Amino acid sequence: MTENFESSGSIQPLNVGNVVSAGMRLYRANLKDYFLIALKAYCWILIPIYGWAKFSALSALISRLAFGQLTNQPESIKNGQDFVNSRKWSFLGTLFLMMLAIIGIGIISAIAYLIIGIGIGGVIANFAQGNTGALVISIILGLVLGIVALLGILWLFTRFYLYDVPLAIEDDVDSLSTISRSWELTKGHVWRILLISFIAFLITFPLQIIIQVMGTILQLAFAPAMANNSPIASLLYLIILFTISFSGGAIILPFMQAVKAVIYYDMRSRKEGLGLNLRPNNL
Repeated sequence: MTENFESSGSIQPLNVGNVVSAGMRLYRANLKDYFLIALKAYCWILIPIYGWAKFSALSALISRLAFGQLTNQPESIKNGQDFVNSRKWSFLGTLFLMMLAIIGIGIISAIAYLIIGIGIGGVIANFAQGNTGALVISIILGLVLGIVALLGILWLFTRFYLYDVPLAIEDDVDSLSTISRSWELTKGHVWRILLISFIAFLITFPLQIIIQVMGTILQLAFAPAMANNSPIASLLYLIILFTISFSGGAIILPFMQAVKAVIYYDMRSRKEGLGLNLRPNNL
């Protein structure tokens, strides 16, 4: 935690560019610490249940540390880790609830799209059998319906964007109420948050491409040995693959969690008048 974000006065609510910029500055200022936390989190993924709980807690720890720096209340990694570890099962519960929500949204969206699509197609077919214009209209309506459905799904997912941050920061929050807090804080700012997350994704996209290319090269390099069912080659391939994947993830995850912390800060300052201070030139 080397960079000071304090100032003598509160800043105004951040715009999209300032949120991404602040997230990047937090990320650069704490890259080593955040990277090691994220790398440790990814290593825990290999252990079912308990490891997944630890991964969720450590990922959220990055947002907690970033938020503490934003509010000029930094804490040590140990203290922050003790706090999130005390809630690791709540993080796992939240992750489980989010998985159920995602599955539910997917099923409901697919059913709704199918029903509406069949309805529109049936109406057009009844009124214009064999009419090329009606076919074109049905295709256009199908595309429009698909876009509306996609936007609706993105809207719902964005309402859950901050699902893990309140649990990592606030008192008296559990697996369910942290999701409710995300829903509350993101209300009225969905498209703005979606734009921020999209820009953050674009920033990390080149690195993701590099990781994919390295994985492909690795697969091609080990293909002859693995074709001969060599256990040593298979083991070495998995070790190198996990190393590349986890290292790449450990570089990307802290930036995304830092951006989450800034969005959380911004939402609370907008909705709750939270007196947070940042040095203006850091944005």
